[in-house]
Amino acid sequence: MRAGEFVKQVGGYEAFVPKPLPPKPPIQMDPDLASLLSEADRALGRLDGVTSILPNPDFFVAMYVRHEAVLSSQIEGTQSTLQDVLEFEIDSKGEGRPKDVEEVVNYVGAMNYGLQRVKEFPLSLRLIREIHGKLLQGVRGSNREPGEFRQRQNWLGTDKCPIEQATFVPPPVDEMRTALNDLEKFLHYEEPMPVLVHCGLCHAQFETIHPFLDGNGRVGRLLITFLLCQKGILHRPLLYLSHYLKRHRAQYYDRLMAIRTEGDWEGWIKFFLRGVAEVSHAATATAREILKLREKGRAKSLASPGGANYGQRLVDFLFERPIVNVRMVEQGLECSFAKANSLVKSFVALGLLEEMTGWQRNRRYRFKPYLALFETP
Repeated sequence: MRAGEFVKQVGGYEAFVPKPLPPKPPIQMDPDLASLLSEADRALGRLDGVTSILPNPDFFVAMYVRHEAVLSSQIEGTQSTLQDVLEFEIDSKGEGRPKDVEEVVNYVGAMNYGLQRVKEFPLSLRLIREIHGKLLQGVRGSNREPGEFRQRQNWLGTDKCPIEQATFVPPPVDEMRTALNDLEKFLHYEEPMPVLVHCGLCHAQFETIHPFLDGNGRVGRLLITFLLCQKGILHRPLLYLSHYLKRHRAQYYDRLMAIRTEGDWEGWIKFFLRGVAEVSHAATATAREILKLREKGRAKSLASPGGANYGQRLVDFLFERPIVNVRMVEQGLECSFAKANSLVKSFVALGLLEEMTGWQRNRRYRFKPYLALFETP
């Protein structure tokens, strides 16, 4: 088989042992694939360029990182929302939030850690293990060897199904180690190959190897962004496919399985490139909406106490911290509590802030029009 083979094991089940990348014969660049690659490249280039017009692109990136963490974690069964994450950042001991919010916060931490590390070191098996350790530290799955490749067989299937009924069994431990070493070499592949094709191949191979007892999907999705940033295709980490993969989950799994059963790498790459283009277009549109929102917000803020000074500064602060209380505004703008309270009240009246607790004291307010850009239906 082109991608590998299913090998019968002592227990009677079959485990898949992948062949090293790149595929042989090579990826067939038919007209459809070439067109999809061209469109994905253009869309990714526009996304990378549009961030240069944003006043504070790092705040935009920070929101996208949180948003991706929420969506990627939801694929694995968490219920936390973007608002839960933002509230957790204000008060980690607050009541009434989903217990799994810490899993999402860990994902943000793992992503930021990895993005910083790939600026200094090549993407490697060591770094992948470090990222996995950050991801599972102190949360569900923390008893499943965080930061370590598995020492026993795992499998995919319905909850608690026996291995004989698994939908897919990754390679046994010895073969897994060999496959990981081959994948590490391919991460630094220097022969001519489109970067997006290389990223798609790496992600699919990682998911097939499934080297951890938990967290493989999340780490595999992070690999895509890390590779694009390390190769200089993206100057800021703005391509996240979890929204696309969540909406097309059945097709995602089917395309990965078709690689293993039919050697259909081309079908997977086409699916992957469609996702890159779709997500890039959406993120570019969001960046432009953020720019419009900032201009509208700054214009509205002129009617607030302090107008051109404190009002416009508060608008910019809200892009950094879209959920606030009066004390945060006081500290962020370095003004009096009375001034901060007056500003917040005026922003509520202007429709820029919305009170979200219903409390009489210690109220919190959300930058509603900004958060709406990231709230997935």
